Amino acid sequence: MTDIKAQYRTVMDDHFPPEVEIKIGGSVLSYKKRSWKLPDDAGGLVEKGLRYGENPGQEAALYELVGGGLKVGEVELIAAGRGLVSALDESQMLQAGKHPGKTNLTDVDGALHILRYLTDQPAAAIMKHNNPSGCAVADDIANAYQRAFLADLIAAFGGVAVLNRPVNKTAAEMMNELYLEVVAAPDYEEGAVDILRQRKNLRILRIPRMEELAAYRDARFLDIKCLMDGGLILQTSSFNRIKTPADLLPARCEYKGKVYEPSRQPSEQELKDVVFGWAVEQGVTSNSVIYVKDGCTVGIGTGEQDRVGVARIAVYKAYTKYANQLAWERYGLKYDELAAEVEAGQRGPEVIDQIDEKTRLDRAGLPGSVMISDAFFPFRDGVDVGLKEGVTCIAHPGGSMRDWESIEACDQADPPAAMVFTGQRAFKH
Repeated sequence: MTDIKAQYRTVMDDHFPPEVEIKIGGSVLSYKKRSWKLPDDAGGLVEKGLRYGENPGQEAALYELVGGGLKVGEVELIAAGRGLVSALDESQMLQAGKHPGKTNLTDVDGALHILRYLTDQPAAAIMKHNNPSGCAVADDIANAYQRAFLADLIAAFGGVAVLNRPVNKTAAEMMNELYLEVVAAPDYEEGAVDILRQRKNLRILRIPRMEELAAYRDARFLDIKCLMDGGLILQTSSFNRIKTPADLLPARCEYKGKVYEPSRQPSEQELKDVVFGWAVEQGVTSNSVIYVKDGCTVGIGTGEQDRVGVARIAVYKAYTKYANQLAWERYGLKYDELAAEVEAGQRGPEVIDQIDEKTRLDRAGLPGSVMISDAFFPFRDGVDVGLKEGVTCIAHPGGSMRDWESIEACDQADPPAAMVFTGQRAFKH
């Protein structure tokens, strides 16, 4: 009988060259392939690069930029010597766990793409399939992790947790309760690694230069998209122009000679949540709509074809995640696990009824939240989805011919909601 599980344990050979050069005009970018001497299943050491690519059977290699630089127009792209994930060596793999694969490292990179905009506070991002399942800021790193985890404790299973402050023992104990693929941080306080090492397959990474993450905020890199026919699309990477609330633009447009502006201005907390949410949006696959509240994600809708649809999906996810959070906090079980115990007669039906009722009454924590869209709303229907759930502020790039409709929808809400423009789109594909 074929052992299907064996494919996931395999560390593939790769036949990519040790060095790669890309010549663009007169500039040459030099890359060196990364490999690591890590323990193998036989108890020895094996030197390999990535375990495999996106799936078993796909060879893959990780390259670090080691020479050269490139300027595209007025944009100076990141130069050699500033590697983060691509610069990992054995000394920073405090526990290699199963040999790292492509998605493990791209999830870490995706989290860093978000966290570089959240360096002023302890922050955590839990990634799953190159999208955040939960992101949060807090007064200390353990609280930030716990809030990010509770934002979606289902998707966090098997996820990648990246923290922007040293991991303390409290955070490590929280992470040890859950199966994670990777934990990454700038450092680990005494005793934290020993706790995390109880999970033998967990990859524990100390990211070089992560304490300098703020310096990467405006850094741009060469983004290479590969086409099925072997072609390439080269572009400069995206950037986030929203650093503080002062960078946001007032929602204002003119239609048929009438100027439309929301009657209500956002509160200080709503503006903070917009800045936080826009940072999270940098790491979310488009089309996307997310809801955030008090520096934590409430619902994340990703990768949909229409904006009203993804707004509804994010609401649905907020409700399911909220019910899961209540079940976890009250009984230490996920909602479905609790429901299974009720079905088996181990608990009375009132435990589920109470959670359902509180989720309904609290509207999944959505009232008072901020709705963030990575592109403008072409119609007011998407805006109406959020307003119906009690959203009090909406942020999107602006620029739609029907912006006036969305502004009007905010004014017609009870109570009226605020709206701001970011002035830039945040697509990620």
